Amino acid sequence: MSLDDAINDLKARIAAVSQAAEIKVVKMSEEEARISVFVSAAEVQPIRQATFQPVLDYLNNDGLDIQVLVYDKDHPPEIG
Repeated sequence: MSLDDAINDLKARIAAVSQAAEIKVVKMSEEEARISVFVSAAEVQPIRQATFQPVLDYLNNDGLDIQVLVYDKDHPPEIG
């Protein structure tokens, strides 16, 4: 599986939990990416649960290192 295919799969899983999710993707290489997800506090844990096993499977089966970082949109992380 390609990195783009895996990212699209994870984005679909996130959208299935939250249509309002704001998703930002950063590709670090052909095998590594970070997906930042900004949602309401109530949707943080369900998205983590929906993406946890697929992320492990992509790492173990396809050698793809994809981090899914889920944030409460009302309390985003401080930068600095």
